[in-house]
Amino acid sequence: MNRFERRLGRNYFLYTGGFVGFVVLLAIGEEFGLSQKLIGHLFLFATIAIYASIGVMSRTADVAEYYVAGRRVPAVFNGMATAADWMSAASFIGLAGTLYYSGFEGLAFVTGWTGGYVLVALLLAPYLRRFGRYTVPDFFGARYEGNFARLVAVAATILTSFVYVVAQIYGVGLITSRFVGVEFEIGLFVGLAGILVCSFLGGMRAVTWTQVAQYVILIIAYLVPVVILSQKITNVPIPQASYGIVLQNLAEKELELYSEPNEVAVRNQFYYRAEAYAGKIRDLPLSLDAERRALTERLNHLRLNDGAARDVALAERALRDVPHTVEAARELWQRKRDENLARAQPLVPHAEAYPGADQAQSDEARLNFLALTFVLMLGTAALPHLLTRYYTTPGVAAARRSVVWSLFFILLLYLTAPAYAVFAKWEIYTNLIGSEIATLPAWLAYWGKIGLVHIEDLNGDGVLQLAELSLNTDVIVLATPEIAGLPYVVSGLVAAGGLAAALSTADGLLLTISNALSHDLYYKVINPFASTQRRLVIAKSQLLVVAVVAAWVASLRPDNILFMVGLAFSIAASAFFPALVLGIFWKRANRWGAVSGMIAGLAVTIYYVLRTHSFFGGSMANAWYGINPISSGIFGVGLGFAVIVVVSLLTPPPSEAVQKLVTYIRYPGMPPPGDEAD
Repeated sequence: MNRFERRLGRNYFLYTGGFVGFVVLLAIGEEFGLSQKLIGHLFLFATIAIYASIGVMSRTADVAEYYVAGRRVPAVFNGMATAADWMSAASFIGLAGTLYYSGFEGLAFVTGWTGGYVLVALLLAPYLRRFGRYTVPDFFGARYEGNFARLVAVAATILTSFVYVVAQIYGVGLITSRFVGVEFEIGLFVGLAGILVCSFLGGMRAVTWTQVAQYVILIIAYLVPVVILSQKITNVPIPQASYGIVLQNLAEKELELYSEPNEVAVRNQFYYRAEAYAGKIRDLPLSLDAERRALTERLNHLRLNDGAARDVALAERALRDVPHTVEAARELWQRKRDENLARAQPLVPHAEAYPGADQAQSDEARLNFLALTFVLMLGTAALPHLLTRYYTTPGVAAARRSVVWSLFFILLLYLTAPAYAVFAKWEIYTNLIGSEIATLPAWLAYWGKIGLVHIEDLNGDGVLQLAELSLNTDVIVLATPEIAGLPYVVSGLVAAGGLAAALSTADGLLLTISNALSHDLYYKVINPFASTQRRLVIAKSQLLVVAVVAAWVASLRPDNILFMVGLAFSIAASAFFPALVLGIFWKRANRWGAVSGMIAGLAVTIYYVLRTHSFFGGSMANAWYGINPISSGIFGVGLGFAVIVVVSLLTPPPSEAVQKLVTYIRYPGMPPPGDEAD
């Protein structure tokens, strides 16, 4: 360990101790009456101030420092920064929520994401580090001889990273709106300011050291509540080892809820409601006219008979919300039918593998599990913002060690997520379900205002049944401290961790997009003679523009966080993985094969998502082999490999210089093929 590493270790050790002391002081303050609102504000603004300070202290005007942190980040610290860059709002907020709802099937995310690092270590990271340069499109430009492949890679980089960063900024909005008390849209731009101040002045140098600090906060924030829950429920403060006992008890509770008479009755009512919507859809357009006429008559009746102001307002709103066209009515009622059908389904045991009413459904569940695992593994190995991190290490050996450290730091969270889901589900099933609705805890109302919790007393008995409670997957982790009745300082800590996860990934993604635009598009294609100062000005201006656009898209609340992130992985896998792997391991792969394969893989992936996802007007009735849209990349990857191989064999081979470049990348000790560096 050199002097630089020792100094870094000492500084971050003191930083970790200071943060723990800060949390302890807030816990003591809560005991003495410190308000929840103030605790939330202190967590938010203190952590953003820390990140901003690191960003300002790491400012640079050096190109190598801005793009790749001077290539001097030690392996262990690059592993922490990569873990923070990797563990986005989807991992921190969405993973445990998905495991809560999907049970065994949600493990596809854990196995796919961690398995992807094996591919990174074996197939990509050391070779890209030996190649050098600054960005992933740089590799495509050099390996596939020219700007055509570079521009396709730039477009795919922007698309992948933009979908991913929208999910992070959406997560920032959720956290700030809940724990600071501002509107969701305002929260987005508060978080945006935190993102920009970390990366704007120092590029990769600032982002790297900020991400190390953010990892410390997010892992502490993730582990503390689940360790407390584990101690509370099992008397063992090791959740990864103790949640199996709770899972057994949960299975018994699930059997009880499955056959409980009121639960069955409520599920049946949701089914009848779904059938009513199906009847409305069948009877269009007559049913739309009847709906509008009935609501108009009700409103007139209330007005003529001096109905209560609240009832009149509700009737006016219902009439105003009636779809204006037949197509709009069909879309709305179909969505409502699907929602009610989902809530009418019997409870699926948490630990049941590949659930289904019959063998065909079980086989489809198994196929989707394997497809998702496959896409997440290959998508992990192909994410541009992740691969760029391995350009920052001092050498190839450090890049390999960095991958190992990355996986270690990531596993600390991923091995805990299943325990989080089980403990949260146990708390809800035993302490919330069956309670009187009039006495439900306040956190349900708080999250309900944001639209992440919905309660409907469908049978009117004043008691909460499981089917009457709808929780968004994104709320499980953020609300778990409140669900378990832990001190509010733990809730604030979790919010700070979720914010750190979202900001760290957003920093890396925005930097990747702006670097692709400024370095690969502007400098490499448009103006190769641009000065260093101009290149950095372009990079920073693009960073600002992309951040604002991403925040605007996130304000539209496009979908849950985990789906958006999963879609980014499908896009990355189909666009990059075949061309990257063949570019390193097959000399015969050429420009036309790579470009054709990338475009074909990306096109079929996007087409499949548009064809099957309801947000884009698609339907699973159009699915191929029942594959969910989140796994659409499985078709793009297969097509990409096939097209690259076929087109490369039908067109002239790469030049001798490129083949020497492949040899240089693959084999240590080989001399470089020529000076192609910037």
